[in-house]
Amino acid sequence: MTASRLLVQDFAGVTVVTLADSSIIDAAIIDSIGKELYALVDVQNKRQMVLDFTNVKTLSSHSLGVLLTLKKKIAEIKGMLALCAVRKEISKIFSLTGLDKQFAFFPDDAAALQSFGVRVK
Repeated sequence: MTASRLLVQDFAGVTVVTLADSSIIDAAIIDSIGKELYALVDVQNKRQMVLDFTNVKTLSSHSLGVLLTLKKKIAEIKGMLALCAVRKEISKIFSLTGLDKQFAFFPDDAAALQSFGVRVK
């Protein structure tokens, strides 16, 4: 079994997933991350999720497909997905593809959690 590429924490019913990798461009890594994220929704029924991009410096376009599928899975169970701490270089990818309008972006996990009604600190 491979080690998880995600740090998963729960805050008052909201799951905060921190992506551990700084570079998410390899297809095998992307597939591994996708499977872990999908399992959180499909198996553990996590419906309120924040993806924390603090560690991520590079991201491939293939990753965007994983994020769109995750968003769809969460929407199907009437949940919500928020992204936080996305670097400027990566946010440009979302803008260029028009996906910046598909996701809710927040500067950090505290702001993202607040959007779910969870106060931290």
